[in-house]
Amino acid sequence: MNSFLDAVTTQTFMQNALWGSVLASIACGIIGPYVVVRKIGYLAGGIAHAVLGGMGAAYFLGRSPIGGALITAIGAALLIGWVSLREHRQEDIMISALWAVGMAAGILFISQTPGYNVDLMSYLFGNILMIPRRELYFIALLDIGIAVTVLLFFKQFLAVSFDQEFARLRGIRVELFSLLLLSLVALTVVILIQVVGLVLVIALLTLPAAIAGHYTSTLAKTMLLAILLGLVFTCSGLALSYQPDLPAGATIVLLAGCGYLFSSLGRKFHRP
Repeated sequence: MNSFLDAVTTQTFMQNALWGSVLASIACGIIGPYVVVRKIGYLAGGIAHAVLGGMGAAYFLGRSPIGGALITAIGAALLIGWVSLREHRQEDIMISALWAVGMAAGILFISQTPGYNVDLMSYLFGNILMIPRRELYFIALLDIGIAVTVLLFFKQFLAVSFDQEFARLRGIRVELFSLLLLSLVALTVVILIQVVGLVLVIALLTLPAAIAGHYTSTLAKTMLLAILLGLVFTCSGLALSYQPDLPAGATIVLLAGCGYLFSSLGRKFHRP
């Protein structure tokens, strides 16, 4: 632990990693409860894996992989949302297709890009220790956009998440706010890719929110507790992985998974 604290105070890369953990925890704490309430974890997984195609294309063209991820994530979210609203029975097929096509396209672009694509592979499996300072500014802007949007339309998002028919009766434009919410999920996926990678992104997006839901009764309280839990898991994962040189992203998700398991067992055994 002392070596980790020394690294935090002296090493820029560790300071960037901690800031990345904080920013990612804010995003997943705000959006995660919506994913859990609406039971769209599989949808978020489809978006996460579809973006590999956009990242690979951007890398092949010499552009920022995160820029490609952002465009692809928004496009995939809107497409899945549109299909879900129009043809609900085709939703799973669309998600599976985007999942497979995105991964396949990404692999093809990777194979045709000269050199060893270590940076792109870090997005696949996560490498929070390699987040540059400029990416932190980008993540902070996305966090602000997500927080402001949720604050402005909190009641609308709440209505479409719990009862869409009631929302329609109240005059809320369900289609518009459903697509907007999915777009926010896509933005959060882009943020989390840089922390835990595409493979593990769903765990950090859903597990803190699911644990928070065990102990809170309102969505706002769930968000606040999910943010706190995200901070605990990400910072603890960084600390535990530093000395033995373990993969930080995998350590973070393992802690979150254990936290969810213990929370679920505790609720089961202490239920009156």
